[in-house]
Amino acid sequence: MAVLRGGRHCRREAIVLAEFSVVLMWSNLMGTKFTVYDHGVSPAKAQGLVEKACMRQELAAVCYETNVLGFKGPRKMSVIIPGMNMNHERIPFQPRNDRESLLSKWQNRAMENLIELHNKSPVWNDDTQSYVLNFHGRVTQASVKNFQIVHENDPDYIVMQFGRVADDVFTLDYSYPLCALQAFAIGLSSFDSKLACE
Repeated sequence: MAVLRGGRHCRREAIVLAEFSVVLMWSNLMGTKFTVYDHGVSPAKAQGLVEKACMRQELAAVCYETNVLGFKGPRKMSVIIPGMNMNHERIPFQPRNDRESLLSKWQNRAMENLIELHNKSPVWNDDTQSYVLNFHGRVTQASVKNFQIVHENDPDYIVMQFGRVADDVFTLDYSYPLCALQAFAIGLSSFDSKLACE
């Protein structure tokens, strides 16, 4: 269940399982940049805490490319996640301020211990007069929300795919290096209205 709470300059959605908040997702006012956090304490509230383990981690950031001129075509998005160690475990990413966030590091190209993923570019199909991706039967209906996530070093390895299978029904497949929470939050970000992307 997703809970939407209003904010002044951003929106926050909490993905709730039973009575416990599992992950929080904040977006900017335009709905083009999202940050996904675990259930830890924010740095502002954690200043007196001795345990760094209690401070929240950033699990992912999603950035949709703006389209202020209104060109028709597929959305473009980047996904930034913490890197993995030699044991294939996520490296904890606990920024103390906005300058150390996943989005800030990505914008400043400080990508040490971070992984950058992108949506796979669809190809134009003359028969259907639309952009298409091969979902191998997993997605059955056209939607602007349909996407596949890949790493630029291996565009044939689908890290995640998300797409419509019926009215208000979507399917989500993910694989390493994403976890279920990261994948679900990335998929959820596609539902938010994007003032500058459509």
